[in-house]
Amino acid sequence: MNSGTEPSPQTPRRSPLGRRSFVAGAGAAALLGAAGAGAPTAHAARATAPAAQIAGPAAQLAGIVEGNLPDFHPLLKDELRFPLAWGTSPVPDFRAWRRAARAKVEEHLLVERDHTPYEPVFGESDRVEADAYTRESVTLSLTRYERVRGSLLTPHGTGPFPAVLLLHDHGAKFDIGKEKLVRPWSDDARLASAQAWADRCFSGRFVGDELARRGYVILALDALGWGDRGPVTYEQQQALASNFFNLGSSLAGLMAREDVRAAGFLAGLDRVDRRRVAAVGFSMGAFRAWQTAALSDDVAAAASVCWMTGLKEVMVPGNNILRGQSSYCMLHPGLARHLDFPDVASIAAPKPSLFFHGAQDTLFPAEGVRVAHEKLHAVWRSRHAGEHLHTKVWPELGHVFTAPQQDEVFTWLDAVL
Repeated sequence: MNSGTEPSPQTPRRSPLGRRSFVAGAGAAALLGAAGAGAPTAHAARATAPAAQIAGPAAQLAGIVEGNLPDFHPLLKDELRFPLAWGTSPVPDFRAWRRAARAKVEEHLLVERDHTPYEPVFGESDRVEADAYTRESVTLSLTRYERVRGSLLTPHGTGPFPAVLLLHDHGAKFDIGKEKLVRPWSDDARLASAQAWADRCFSGRFVGDELARRGYVILALDALGWGDRGPVTYEQQQALASNFFNLGSSLAGLMAREDVRAAGFLAGLDRVDRRRVAAVGFSMGAFRAWQTAALSDDVAAAASVCWMTGLKEVMVPGNNILRGQSSYCMLHPGLARHLDFPDVASIAAPKPSLFFHGAQDTLFPAEGVRVAHEKLHAVWRSRHAGEHLHTKVWPELGHVFTAPQQDEVFTWLDAVL
């Protein structure tokens, strides 16, 4: 699933009856029909019934239905009980549950924790003063595999300051990553692309620059495949993810580990008040924000715009997540056997957390959002922290993070950090 801006070609409709089931049923009908003509017998009636109604092995044959789902996907859904969810898990103590749930998520990342020294190098040569803050690059080691360059904004004045880890979206737009949220200051080509994206998704604003003006230190980095670490093409995503799996690793797991490491780096800067660090993201960045809040003790709050749903409710024919490709950025194989999306987000409770959804957003069915929000509220209430969770559906909006939404998030951050 991406930010909702990738192309959405129509998938040819296919009969819900799988090809092999149809062949089995038709063959039985032909065989029994050859035994004689005339009034239909019980055997003939049975032969002309849908294959799914015919007892025996033939009824179990299945094909593929619309949206790349197997015919029997409802049975697979029924088997998802999310037994480790808070309230369902046999672990009665919340802190013990949180440790167990976090450990289960980390197990399914397929990527080990990495304690490689960050060894940051700050780009003094590209440091630029803006109206109320300083822009500079920083290059650091998020893992032992490679160095990553990020954008770092620091307010003028005396710190330590509160800070925000900004996590970019997917959008099937790979030429820029961090630049979707922080205005590039030394690359005119990327500036043009970034401004066009800001106009499309963010009311023309750069969220990071807006927050820096309000007194927040901002860190934004490219995920693998975007900006300095790409660009990958839309069609390459599935192969890239498959190759990670073949190498005993995971694209989504790497992203999760890197985001946690980025939060730790930001919290450890001298200019930052480490008790006042938030993760903020839109679309895939929203998924990354609540996931990071769940997995990192360095994140005190999270604001997630346009990515929260129940898994069962989003796995429906026609939904973007069924196309694969971008979905691999958020896929931890096997985790759904234990936890739903809101269950993972609930590991962050009782941290202040915000979830926005646009009612016109076609990526997330209304029922999935409702189910997820209800689960989240139940967990925060169980911690006597209901006031720390803010969910809101914007009736008139789709898959965007507009200026009014941003202003509400900014005000919320001022209050909770």
